[in-house]
Amino acid sequence: MRKRIGTLLAPVIFVTLLLIPMPSLSSEQHKLAAVIGLTMCLWITEALPLPVTGLLVPTLVILLGIAPASKALAPFADPIMFLFLGAFVLARAINLHGLDKRFAYRVLTLRRVGENPARILFAYGAVCCFISMWISNTATVAMMFPIGLAIIRTLRTNRHGISDRYATAMMLICAFAASIGGLATPIGTPPNLIGLGFIERQLGRHIAFVEWMSFAIPMVIVLFFILFTYLRLFCPAGVSELKGIRAVLRDEYNKLGRFTKGERNTLIAFGCTVILWIAPGIFAMTLGDHHPITKHYSQYVPESIAALTGALLLFLLPIDWKKQQFTIDLKSAFEIDWGVMALFGGGIALGQMAFETKLAESIAQSLTGILPTDGWAPILVLAGIATLTSEFTSNTASANMIVPVVILLGGSSSLQPTIAATMAASLGFMLPISTPTNAIVYSSGYIPLMRMIKYGILLDIIGIIIIFIGTILLIPTQ
Repeated sequence: MRKRIGTLLAPVIFVTLLLIPMPSLSSEQHKLAAVIGLTMCLWITEALPLPVTGLLVPTLVILLGIAPASKALAPFADPIMFLFLGAFVLARAINLHGLDKRFAYRVLTLRRVGENPARILFAYGAVCCFISMWISNTATVAMMFPIGLAIIRTLRTNRHGISDRYATAMMLICAFAASIGGLATPIGTPPNLIGLGFIERQLGRHIAFVEWMSFAIPMVIVLFFILFTYLRLFCPAGVSELKGIRAVLRDEYNKLGRFTKGERNTLIAFGCTVILWIAPGIFAMTLGDHHPITKHYSQYVPESIAALTGALLLFLLPIDWKKQQFTIDLKSAFEIDWGVMALFGGGIALGQMAFETKLAESIAQSLTGILPTDGWAPILVLAGIATLTSEFTSNTASANMIVPVVILLGGSSSLQPTIAATMAASLGFMLPISTPTNAIVYSSGYIPLMRMIKYGILLDIIGIIIIFIGTILLIPTQ
């Protein structure tokens, strides 16, 4: 029914927005607003497959004359797309050689984890949350996603009572915990650095690495425990204990025997990628954010290049040199989920066009006359707006759009609202296109769209409240 409604409603929204006079907008902005309305309706209702709607975005942008093909299609060559490509090829190799199964068996056979579904969920989410404090949320999920899939497959193979909702919880806690963990440090997610840059340039206030952590980590801890609690409540495993499964899994682990050449090679490629991803955080902690090595490394070895380096190593590390057999071949590498890349490419294109046409700027300016500027109200309202915009544009785009408006509204006394809006821009839990992390776990097939929307909205609301309270209690006014 939802798809049928979307099929009828989407073109109505599109035509209506095109025909309604919008004198304050340019022709390109007006047409892009119609494209955004159409796209949002199609994505929410799934009237078309999500990747198809992603490809529809640049198609309409070109056909309507909003932007030439060179600009409309450029987001599909964005560095984030190559991060996806490299990470997906690595995940494919991990699955191909059974390394994910080995990791899963090892995690599940831990004494304090192996026979309790809730502890498995908590341990998996906590690892995602902690890792994302130091490397990007997307890189974290790219690492942890195949391990989560292996845990689900193992539990379903050995214990048929595991529910579909528990599989959903495993995937959601991977993406959501990674986004939450990114709030904890300045380098955890790009919006943090964007907000800090605006604060330093416009307000003349420098927030040190440790100072940020002092108020962000308590919020992250509270938010993660709430996430775990409600996923455990709403997505039960169907069984309270997996009696005997630890012994079964230990036997399965022992059957794997010694590491194969393919596993070792995959582990080398994966390990190199992880080291390249973690290095900026290590340099920032030891040398400082402004040290030349930190700056140059981030410039020359971005996350996308780190992912591609690991993927390329798979084609170079031999399993049998005489037979010219390498860790992965082209046919196996092509068995990744290209649909997710099309989906997210469309999302990037939509956000970029909003800035290219200055539609985002027009929206931001229209808000300046109606938003509150006194008391605690701006913190709550602006955090809510930042969260809402991050659902439909990238977190980075949301921060770039909202943070300048916050500073414009509050002037020299806008430190608290600015930090709140900066952190809220990283929430975006509702849709697959909200963040790359959501898109990755959505590709698993274990998350029905309406379930992601329902649990994502709940976490958005909780996140806004936690950030609001934390801002008032932990962040100075100046």
